[in-house]
Amino acid sequence: MHLERLRWWHIDRLVAIERELFGAEAWSAGMFWSELAARHHYRIAVEGDEILGYAGLAVADGESWVNNIAVRGCAQRRGVGAALLEDLMAEAMRRGCRSIALEVATDNHAAQAMYDRYGFEGVGVRRGYYQPSNKDALIMIRPLSD
Repeated sequence: MHLERLRWWHIDRLVAIERELFGAEAWSAGMFWSELAARHHYRIAVEGDEILGYAGLAVADGESWVNNIAVRGCAQRRGVGAALLEDLMAEAMRRGCRSIALEVATDNHAAQAMYDRYGFEGVGVRRGYYQPSNKDALIMIRPLSD
């Protein structure tokens, strides 16, 4: 497996993964196009010609925010999510960010455990964040050092 930059021609495959993982809450192609247009940092994890997962990072005013990390069901628990997270953290540090934050579904204990291993701490809850399910999101943040 290796990581590479997300390109526009990958978007249709990402949308299929979104539907597989998130159903009605899946991002649309337009949302990914907007992320690329905004020049946010996006990586895909690739094995052969298969996209196993992807992740995106937004940066503004010395702060960074994980927009998404998604790993196909068949590739979970193989280190793909960790590799993507490490890439985002390295990019945030490269850009001089003081912290990195994210939201994760309150019932996604596997993802929360991974974020805990990387030093993220829960700092709040966004009620009804995920729509249309109305699920809550845990806000997690991690300071970054030079």
